[in-house]
Amino acid sequence: MEPFDEDIWINWVDQLSEDNYLVIDDFITDQDLNVFLSYFQETLVEEDFKRAGIGTGVEFQQKVDVRGDYIRWLDRSKDTELKDFFARVDEAITVLNRYCYLSLSGSEFHMAHYPNGTFYKRHLDQFNHRSNRLISIILYLNKDWKEGDGGELKVFLNDEERTIAPIAKRCVIMRSDKVEHEVMVTNKDRYSLTGWLLYQPVGLTFLA
Repeated sequence: MEPFDEDIWINWVDQLSEDNYLVIDDFITDQDLNVFLSYFQETLVEEDFKRAGIGTGVEFQQKVDVRGDYIRWLDRSKDTELKDFFARVDEAITVLNRYCYLSLSGSEFHMAHYPNGTFYKRHLDQFNHRSNRLISIILYLNKDWKEGDGGELKVFLNDEERTIAPIAKRCVIMRSDKVEHEVMVTNKDRYSLTGWLLYQPVGLTFLA
């Protein structure tokens, strides 16, 4: 997969700086979509997913009235079928460090499966005692998504709300500490690769 032209990235960075979020269509190729989705569904059949929760450490809770997705954390050294996705992530880290001076030094990602009827209520991608998540990234893998299928991402921007359809190859990038958002009720299985670009000082390790 070829990297994006730097001028394109500069335009995206400007939009992210202005709006605190950014929507990019065709973030990956059709070939990568097929590979990623096939691998996702293969691991899903193996029942390697766990019900997601909120909080971390001793504060971790599974609350189905807040979120209903199932997740599988990714490991670059093992999930090699997603190498092109991680290449895109590294590309984003390089650009954001160069133009936004964010000092990003790591990332954490998982596969997210929302079964029919599930959702994730309004929230911010920050823990109470951990603020190293700077940028949230969501890559959608939903082929043939159409109006009425649900599962839209709603972002809350000051006094404005915007709704983003989770169509295949669409990527949403947003400030983890600035943009509250929610996943609306989905009416069919919804798939994404979701995670965060991290400020991770040398010598410190943060648990996923």
